[in-house]
Amino acid sequence: MFYGMPRSPAPEGGAKPLLETLFGGRYHQRFSSQAAIRDPLSPNVDVPFAGFIHPDNPTSGAYGGASLIWFPTDGSGSIITFVVGTAGLSPDEGLLSRPGHRRRVRALRHYLAQEGVWAWAKPDPTALGISIPGFVSRRLPDFRKALRRYGDEIYAIAEVPVDDPRRARLVTQAFFDLYAFERGWIALKECEREHLMLIDALRSDLFVRVEEGEVYRLLRERRFVILEGPPGTGKTRMAERIKRDYFGGHGVTIQFHPAVTYEDFIIGLSPGTSDRSLHFGVRSGWLVEAAISAQERPFLLVIDEINRADLGKILGEAICLFEPGEETQRTVELPYAVNGKTSFALPPELYVLGTMNTADRSIAPVDLAIRRRFAFVTLPPDLEAIRDNSVDIGVRVFAALQDAFTEHAPDDALDLLPGQSFFLAKTAEELQRRFRYELLPLLDEYLREGLVASFGAELQAVRDQIEGFVHHGVWTD
Repeated sequence: MFYGMPRSPAPEGGAKPLLETLFGGRYHQRFSSQAAIRDPLSPNVDVPFAGFIHPDNPTSGAYGGASLIWFPTDGSGSIITFVVGTAGLSPDEGLLSRPGHRRRVRALRHYLAQEGVWAWAKPDPTALGISIPGFVSRRLPDFRKALRRYGDEIYAIAEVPVDDPRRARLVTQAFFDLYAFERGWIALKECEREHLMLIDALRSDLFVRVEEGEVYRLLRERRFVILEGPPGTGKTRMAERIKRDYFGGHGVTIQFHPAVTYEDFIIGLSPGTSDRSLHFGVRSGWLVEAAISAQERPFLLVIDEINRADLGKILGEAICLFEPGEETQRTVELPYAVNGKTSFALPPELYVLGTMNTADRSIAPVDLAIRRRFAFVTLPPDLEAIRDNSVDIGVRVFAALQDAFTEHAPDDALDLLPGQSFFLAKTAEELQRRFRYELLPLLDEYLREGLVASFGAELQAVRDQIEGFVHHGVWTD
């Protein structure tokens, strides 16, 4: 039983009455005219299926747009899918091409995986020329005919468990509720809580909270880690707390900028005077000094804004020392001797934690040679921190910005969503000042520099509403 659907591919009376019952038991009847049903379930149909399609389609024949389709088999279970009709994207071009829909479908796969349910999602629902991968087809041999026929159009699949009614209901309900959300159907009062919980779970999948203990464990394993994220997500703050709480303060924080050189970071000559004559002495850089401090116990070198300097020039030959997991310690020859030795190696108890602002497009991205030597942890904006440390209006404004970015921002702009520090305040008046002098200038820079051009109108609308709150103290959701 598929949450009300029989296992047989041709139930007596067809699937339409069952689908209508499913709809009526979960969503308001005023949306029933938008829930057009296709029901070609009969022994004469080559590939039986049933489901919901866009109501603007004809009552028979090829249809277009996004659909929720169930494919049954004889006694061995069924699959539930999201499909683009064989007539093409219309009338759902906007829905299918919207980044928010793609992200929610991907999050749905993660949500079901946490429940032990196998699922698959195409990276781009509009990519009709890309068929279902072979490993998916091989996993679903009973549905080979359906996958061969509609492989270019199917963009999400989940198995409906045969012998687990709870998970069968969860899978079906998740697909139905996401489809309903995209269509704007409103759940009945008794189903509203479950519906909202699913949408919240999908939203949370995009912005997973990172704990300091998790970063510390990664540091112990990989030694070289970079915290990356948009402004205001607390990257530097987290690095300082890790240094204090997990290394007992045994560490140092430095900051990179365009003027930092190899001589500052590794080793160089420093001018000095004695007996009124100028001479040059060897000066150990930050990395060499950190290595000396890490000889006896763990030491953390925090490099703030690590991508604001030319890392290739700063590291020089020392780049090959950043190799986590090496069984043998690598060494390089320095141009000058330190403690009588020119050979230099990073001691195993030296850890490096960098921070990187992903929103600054004026800075060149970290090259692959550096990237493969570091583990990267993305710090997204932390909604829980805002809820715990701000007034209600701060939570509501952040939610409006989050929805605008989630729904419309392309992947390369999603990491521009401002972090929680812009929303932390004890009073509405304090929040107004923070918005006026910190958040609005940041959003204006995004708009002025064209960083959010693909959804500029959406962001401008939210920005103007924030400005209204700043000047008049009024916010309407």
